[in-house]
Amino acid sequence: MKKILTAIFVLIVAAGAYYFYNRIKTVEDEGSLTLYGNVDIRDVALGFRVSGRIAKMHFEEGDRVKINDIVATLDKKPFLDDLALTQAELDEARAAATNALRIYNRRVELVKTGAVSQGQYEDALANKNATMARKVRAEARLDLIKTRLDDTDIHAPADGIILTRVREPGAIVSIGANVYTLALSKPLWVRTYIDEPALGYIYPGQPVTIRTDSGGEYKGQIGFISPQAEFTPKNVETTQLRTDLVYRLRVIVNNPDRGLRQGMPVTVNIEQDKKSDGNDV
Repeated sequence: MKKILTAIFVLIVAAGAYYFYNRIKTVEDEGSLTLYGNVDIRDVALGFRVSGRIAKMHFEEGDRVKINDIVATLDKKPFLDDLALTQAELDEARAAATNALRIYNRRVELVKTGAVSQGQYEDALANKNATMARKVRAEARLDLIKTRLDDTDIHAPADGIILTRVREPGAIVSIGANVYTLALSKPLWVRTYIDEPALGYIYPGQPVTIRTDSGGEYKGQIGFISPQAEFTPKNVETTQLRTDLVYRLRVIVNNPDRGLRQGMPVTVNIEQDKKSDGNDV
């Protein structure tokens, strides 16, 4: 029994060695590596920085948006009313501050001649400082209200596609509640994996070609090589590597278009060049 187990073990080791030898030899002979992965697209949950009632939802799922496009709007009336009230309070504070400053300046001269007492001068100084502080506070509050009014619109942070439309007009939303999910057009990359024997044939910035099953072809480059090994995820469509330790790669797509979708399986071809001699990482 022990002899049989030993023979099986030797066969497994020999098969593994043969596989990795042929994999490296393929790299050396053909001058290229073929990897398999999936398209990975970043998405952003969009929400308001203020609470309120949604007045308009400007886009549907699947619509493309440009950076700074207004995608959703809250009912602005409560914010406009608050703005008008704060503006009136500021006008009142400015008038009081102007009058207090005039009285103070007059008493500065009169206290020198004894026409007003030192106490009256100090009262004028205290009143001037208090009214100036109220004016500054009213100005700051007005700026805050203007910012809150601006926040009744959600602007697209980047070019992309509306992935999900979560709310509808009339809904009351709290601060930060998800209204849309936006899939960003850029950056777009492919998540793939490589085994350790082939790791020495790649390096960050190395050019690659990405191909889809439908015939699409894109140019890209290796953007990230994980420093830690991990077991190959089960969604990688290479049966030989599913149980092996591999290193994760992030391949940046230079010319993405609508042909690439989240999770789409792709093939990555890495051509050897003079910069990679098998020792670069």
